[in-house]
Amino acid sequence: MNVAYVYPWDVVGDPSAPDRLAGLGVEAVALAAGYHSTRAATPYHPAHRVLDVPYPAFYLPIRPSSWSRLVPASPTWTPEDAYLQARDALKAAGLQVHAWTVLTHNSHLGVAHPDLTVRNAFGDPYPYALCPAHEDVIEYCERLVQEILTVGEPDGLILEACGPMGFGHQSVHEKTSGADWTSADTDLLSLCFCTACADRYPPNTQDQVRAVIDRALPTEPAHRTIDEALGRLADEVRAVRVGLSTSLRERLIAVARSASPTVPITLHANPDPWAAGA
Repeated sequence: MNVAYVYPWDVVGDPSAPDRLAGLGVEAVALAAGYHSTRAATPYHPAHRVLDVPYPAFYLPIRPSSWSRLVPASPTWTPEDAYLQARDALKAAGLQVHAWTVLTHNSHLGVAHPDLTVRNAFGDPYPYALCPAHEDVIEYCERLVQEILTVGEPDGLILEACGPMGFGHQSVHEKTSGADWTSADTDLLSLCFCTACADRYPPNTQDQVRAVIDRALPTEPAHRTIDEALGRLADEVRAVRVGLSTSLRERLIAVARSASPTVPITLHANPDPWAAGA
């Protein structure tokens, strides 16, 4: 199946967009239902060419009774029901619509709830990364999936950032590339030591991670992989990280199956167990 990834603002306000997509041989559209901040090119839109999206937003109407501690934000740059408007226009052109859903990547909620974000071994928070070791974060993800399936009624569900995100992030004016860190260091900086994660690791893991990153033992060469850096701890640490992603994935699939037993589910994934991207 030929799938095109599309934002609601690509369709809303551009009546020619659905037929243009269908004319390209697209069969299904992955339409963003919940997405992080971005700067998007819109070369075909009649009203704009570049759109700045300053914060993560939910593109369906927000029903207060459907949320708990964490509540997504509505957009101001496109209608609050932009997903529904775009969905209807795309389906009228004969296209399937799958709900493209970003889960733990949310700087708006991370800034508002710093206690729920990923924190590295030095205690530095990553405000763009909600940590799924916290029950509040898992519940938010469950409610997000439930609401999209209930209100959005998609033909399929696509889950992105279904696990703890790490150090790598294309932030505003990113200024970390010049640091003297190896790829193993950035993997180590992706490990979360928030209050819900720290006790899951073997004793002294946080101290060892700090020492490796800071080269506390200068006689040792830089490690090429995170497995070399952590040695005997690597398997246990990796199991914690993979376990968080697995648990979140299983709970969200259960929610999706309960809400819509036959909806296809797609996950963005990486075969590297240390991967910490979307």
